[in-house]
Amino acid sequence: MRRFLFHVRIYIRDQIRTLFQINDPPHKLALAFAIGVFIAFSPTIGLHVISCLFLAWALRLSKMVILTASLINNPWTILPLYGFCTWFGSKVIGSDISVPIIAWDKLTFLTAYDIVRPYIWPFVAGTLVLGTAAAFLSYFLFLFAVKRYRGMSGR
Repeated sequence: MRRFLFHVRIYIRDQIRTLFQINDPPHKLALAFAIGVFIAFSPTIGLHVISCLFLAWALRLSKMVILTASLINNPWTILPLYGFCTWFGSKVIGSDISVPIIAWDKLTFLTAYDIVRPYIWPFVAGTLVLGTAAAFLSYFLFLFAVKRYRGMSGR
């Protein structure tokens, strides 16, 4: 297991270095990364890839950087990320929501909507607020990392 984790760490490090080597100015790479992070948090579930590709095209940013950053939200992180965003959003808007009791044997599309409805605005508020904060922070961290890497490698 230790050897596997070592190889995973090396692989991730090499992939990040690949992003740093893209022939764009550091601020443009950092902007692309920040937009990808924001998209990862965005409430547009199922539209992340389309959002990434559209914004990369519209803003003339690296598709690879935006898509890579958006992968923060993936099948392993979606529940904790969106769960925390919903909880945080409920605190931001002052909503008093709790875990619903679901009669699974009587669940239909209409009853599912009734169950989800109180969570929609906390979800949207939490994802937008935390996504903005994460994008802002990731911009400066990625910018610092790119400049440091390029300074060390002589690029």
